[in-house]
Amino acid sequence: MIVGGGLVGMAMAAALGGAGIPVTLVESEKLPDLTRAAFDGRSSAIAYGSQQVLAGIGAWDHIAPFAEPIRDIRVSDGGWQYKAASPFFVHYHFADLDPQSVPGAHGGQPPFGWIIENRAVRVGLLERLKEIPSLLHIPGTRVSGIEFAGGSNLVTLDDGRRIRARLVIGADGRASAVRRMAGIGVKELGYKHSAIVCTVTHELPHEGVAHEHFLPIGPFAMLPMRDDAEGRHRSSIVWTEDARIIPMLLKLSDADLGAEIERRFGKTLGAIMPTGPRFTYPLKMILADTYIKEGLALTGDAAHGMHPIAGQGFNMGVRDVAALSEVLVDAWRGGLDLGSLQVLERYARWRRFDNLMMLVVTDGLTRLFSNDLPPLRLARDLGFFLFNKAKPLKRLAMRHAMGVVGDLPRLVRGEKL
Repeated sequence: MIVGGGLVGMAMAAALGGAGIPVTLVESEKLPDLTRAAFDGRSSAIAYGSQQVLAGIGAWDHIAPFAEPIRDIRVSDGGWQYKAASPFFVHYHFADLDPQSVPGAHGGQPPFGWIIENRAVRVGLLERLKEIPSLLHIPGTRVSGIEFAGGSNLVTLDDGRRIRARLVIGADGRASAVRRMAGIGVKELGYKHSAIVCTVTHELPHEGVAHEHFLPIGPFAMLPMRDDAEGRHRSSIVWTEDARIIPMLLKLSDADLGAEIERRFGKTLGAIMPTGPRFTYPLKMILADTYIKEGLALTGDAAHGMHPIAGQGFNMGVRDVAALSEVLVDAWRGGLDLGSLQVLERYARWRRFDNLMMLVVTDGLTRLFSNDLPPLRLARDLGFFLFNKAKPLKRLAMRHAMGVVGDLPRLVRGEKL
């Protein structure tokens, strides 16, 4: 049983159900709510390695029509009050990477990744789930209790149903009820910032360039999206700001908010205008004390949550899906108990170090760039300059951004489960 039918939970259900393992997916929200534009205004940066996973579980064909490729990444350092921006920046171009170094590329030149609205990813995953006969999808229902008993866990739903499962997978987000019911603690680190997320239109095409502009208060990202039905050029904004002034910013007119965005980003894309609803999300880092216990595994934000500075939150969850599904499918084919610690420890060892390193890196980058002290600005400028000169290191960083570094699961390598 998978508890939590968000992006990671649905991807896990598609991976396991598609491999023939009987799966029950329980989601608290009703299906029409999950696909409403007002439910979630975020867009996700789906790295190349995550795209390989989504393709391997049969979902990418449903998602691809909504995806905009990232062909360039530009990282720059801004100044206090958005003036005196540094002349140094880091520029990644997808053509600078040898396709032979990218698993599953088959000689072609893949982009770094794609920007896709979360709503479109949900719609695509739901279409894939409809195709899986071994999947029971129960939306609009909450789990009210779990009696953990090794390979025979008893899950009680709020409609009175009781279901036994050899393994419960918690994919129910940062406030995971499954994690709480299992008695697993969590380490949390809050930031004094929140994120504003919205879609904007702009006069000039973005040319597939993803921008991350570091400002003293935090990073400001402009991420390329597909043009809308009217042909307007669009990007997704992820704007880190002092939580105390966000209510004021959200009340601004579209024109005034567009002017504030231009103050931070500049006018390289012409006039900028917000479109559609605006959303805000608190920022914090979390790490579960353990990812597993007998009969239980945690994935995605239920296991770890990070600052969006590197756009890797969803991608780390997808790598959890790739690793856990490989472990479970191998165990299933070998006739092993899917809920045994012997099986689950392989997943925990595989993913915990990778996730921990990403948490440390994103937190460190946030603290390094979220200030305007002259010595640190000088150090950052020097670091940008030297990094651009270090071609092998830069190519490694590009492959890391694509999610193809480390001990890769089969799905990330473009192979079948």
